[in-house]
Amino acid sequence: MTGDFKSREIEAGRRMFAAPWDFAHASSSLASLPPMKGVEIAFAGRSNVGKSSLINALTNRKALARTSHTPGRTQELIFFNAGGKLAIVDMPGYGYAAAPKTKVDEWTALIHAYLHGRANLSRVYVLIDARHGLKDADEGIFKSLGEAAVSHQIVLTKADQVKPQELESCIAATTEALAKRPAAFPGILVTSSHTGAGIPELRAAIARLLAERG
Repeated sequence: MTGDFKSREIEAGRRMFAAPWDFAHASSSLASLPPMKGVEIAFAGRSNVGKSSLINALTNRKALARTSHTPGRTQELIFFNAGGKLAIVDMPGYGYAAAPKTKVDEWTALIHAYLHGRANLSRVYVLIDARHGLKDADEGIFKSLGEAAVSHQIVLTKADQVKPQELESCIAATTEALAKRPAAFPGILVTSSHTGAGIPELRAAIARLLAERG
């Protein structure tokens, strides 16, 4: 993990996610989105990158977000909150999915429309599988994030499944790619939902963001 978090930010993140997080809303279209209020953060990534598992690890809930080995299980924008001013959004995966192409096209269009039209969306965490690194399928989301000028940060997932040298190579390659993206937040968060590695730092990053937003 790259980044520097103070103990008070680690503790603020722990407290934030110790609250009882619950499902709040599901949207399959822009018209069905909940009213904009507070701060929203979203988790984006290729299908099966581990978004739902990461949200479960963050919130200390085993089944808050539905997980599946089948790519394309999440097909709506799923909102979670704990009664505060922060909402977490689990976005449908992009790229390959075990679903009809027309359905994939629909939720892919929803992802891009949401990124362009959500004024209270403060940051998107783009999840990248540490075993594979950045792929061509990621270009579309980065293009939309750049066009919408939405702050975003890379989170590597499944770090426990790669050797240390391979992980360092993935971090270096990803850092080099980020240098070309002005809307990208510096620093890469390295996580494992299985071991819990990097989860306190991700919570701290979110707590820091919320503090900056007042």
